[in-house]
Amino acid sequence: MQNAMDTVQKQREFFLTHTTKDVSFRKRNLEKLLDGVTRYESKIFDALHADLHKHKFEAYGTEIGMVREELKYQIKHIGKFARPKRVMTDLLNFPGSGRIYPQPYGVVLIIAPWNYPFQLLMNPLIGAVAAGNCAVLKPAGYSGRTSAVIQELIRECFDDKYIAVFTGGREVNQMLLEERYDAVFFTGSPSLGKIVMEKAARHVTPVILELGGKSPCIVDYDADIDVSARRIVFGKFLNAGQTCIAPDYCFAHKTIKTELLEKMKAYIKEFYSDDPGSSEHYGRIINARRFETLSDLMKCGTVYTGGGKDARSLYIEPTILTNIAPEDRIMQEEIFGPILPVMEFEQLDDVIKFINERERPLALYYFSKSRGRRDKVIDQTTAGGGCINDTMMHLSNPSLPFGGVGLSGMGRYHGKYSFEAFSHYRSVLIKPFYGDNPIRYAPYRDSWLAVLKKIFG
Repeated sequence: MQNAMDTVQKQREFFLTHTTKDVSFRKRNLEKLLDGVTRYESKIFDALHADLHKHKFEAYGTEIGMVREELKYQIKHIGKFARPKRVMTDLLNFPGSGRIYPQPYGVVLIIAPWNYPFQLLMNPLIGAVAAGNCAVLKPAGYSGRTSAVIQELIRECFDDKYIAVFTGGREVNQMLLEERYDAVFFTGSPSLGKIVMEKAARHVTPVILELGGKSPCIVDYDADIDVSARRIVFGKFLNAGQTCIAPDYCFAHKTIKTELLEKMKAYIKEFYSDDPGSSEHYGRIINARRFETLSDLMKCGTVYTGGGKDARSLYIEPTILTNIAPEDRIMQEEIFGPILPVMEFEQLDDVIKFINERERPLALYYFSKSRGRRDKVIDQTTAGGGCINDTMMHLSNPSLPFGGVGLSGMGRYHGKYSFEAFSHYRSVLIKPFYGDNPIRYAPYRDSWLAVLKKIFG
């Protein structure tokens, strides 16, 4: 097994040569990574299919394509992002000037999950490289084929004194977390996020935690039911429901619940055929342990559609449940699979109260034609992000920061926010030797107090 201590030390020594701070160096390495992703595309396709049964279209749209977009965005904008920014100076510091210098943290650790094993490791890495850091990478152990391809790609493109990859299970995570880093980026469950935060706290290391939670979906009486059903089915059953921002449960207004259920049932059939198990467009559960957990959750409520499963192929049919009670087990934990509980409501205030009584979700989705009710939902709830009249697609916009709040995470990234996530913004006041105002020096004069009050307003 690689020695994490030696790797971190080598990276720290390399960082202190200041090589990574050169913007042209960062840009060249982002371009090198983009070239590597292009050359490894077929291997990445094969690995994602082996790990999660992802169709090429889905693999490109949710993994490879997003990584390429992020790379191109950072390459285009890195010069602007890295440039020191001049800011206004107050009267007290005249004739000085203020500058904000974006500086890399140093050596960062990035730990990724298995559900989008390529994209959720590479996109944080892109931000780390753009900001001028060295990086230690830990891809997910469960998605072993993709992790092996990532390791091969990174080792071909970079020296491990700059970017290093450690593969393996939780014992490797534990080993890596024993070392001291300058920042840690973790994507995964809230329970593991707490462990990461505890380990980082020993050295007061800043952390970015992209976690999860139960993301609600609300369909009001005036929504376009056909479009709503199609977009909910897309968001829920993409990657067999193994998405941190998938709709976790749905509230449907009493007057449209039956129509919505029928429409969702029809779109499941349209997307994945009468037999989703034979469809090349539908994914699989990552392992037997998750399969058993999801099988137990399916015992809650009543199966409206779906319910089929096969342990040997780790297949669980797209499933919708009704007659769900808030105290049911399926409403106590993040589902992270192709099961959608649907409940009904009459008053929007009751749904808002229900959401606010629980942990803050990573995403919230609301379907309605009413701007007033839309604004009410946004104003009276708290979530990491979300969509109005859609699901999941806010993740694809590089101009929108992505991140959680409360138990669903802290920090944000994507686009310029990825650069900011891996940068320390150093504030510097620059003053000439002339124009030294004597008012601040002792002994103080009573007459100067009135002047000081005017300066501070």
